[in-house]
Amino acid sequence: MLALIAGRGGLPARIAQSLPVRPLVCVLDGFAPDDLAADLTFRLEHLGTVLTDLTARGVTEVCFCGAIERPPFDPKAIDAATLPIVPMLMGAMTSGDDAALRAVVEVFEDKGFVVRGAHDLAPDLVVAAGVLSVAQPDDQMTSDMARGSEVLDALAPLDVGQGCVVGAGQIWGIETLGGTDHMLRTLPAGAAGARALLVKGPKRSQDMRVDMPTIGPDTIAAVQSAGLAGLVIEAGGVIMLEPEATIPAADAAGLVLWAHAPG
Repeated sequence: MLALIAGRGGLPARIAQSLPVRPLVCVLDGFAPDDLAADLTFRLEHLGTVLTDLTARGVTEVCFCGAIERPPFDPKAIDAATLPIVPMLMGAMTSGDDAALRAVVEVFEDKGFVVRGAHDLAPDLVVAAGVLSVAQPDDQMTSDMARGSEVLDALAPLDVGQGCVVGAGQIWGIETLGGTDHMLRTLPAGAAGARALLVKGPKRSQDMRVDMPTIGPDTIAAVQSAGLAGLVIEAGGVIMLEPEATIPAADAAGLVLWAHAPG
């Protein structure tokens, strides 16, 4: 039996729809997904109890999907079953995103669960290489894409974010704990005049089973609102929700939407 450890957004529902049997939907309190009812809602302080409950329900596989920021953690609320894994949880809460996710995955694997990636369960959501929009990238955009990829490669060992904004050869923004939306909302005014691009892709050495970058219509709206000229994603390394809405939204906004092959 499969359980989705679900967060915000439309990805959990899209994965559930692609499966022949409805999975058990487990939601971290405060991070409910769109259009998908929770079978089990839990707090991080009760993770040990949740693991025991999943085993009792016959769950053997889990998939982490959806957006989850670092939740509040109240040491006074920890239950007895969670006490043995408190050192891991405390370490994860003070680590970078990848390190935190790896620690949580390790806890599940230590309990015998197989961790499945969203891209394995719904492979049609992974974006293939090509320019998806009517608007085409020009030479400056090609150069900025390469620059953005270099920046993400350089940042990967620091476990920072999965995106940056590049325009006219300049770095206008780097994604950190605030996420892509925060980065786009706080860009310097000159980014729009530089016809800058959002460049987004997985971190090198990232565990692709968890936290695979995801875009959708909301991403296009955020890019347009920031005054950027387009969005470049890494082919094979990014999930696109609602392509039937995302690509037309990019065209309606006159944005470049480009999935480039890595390397």
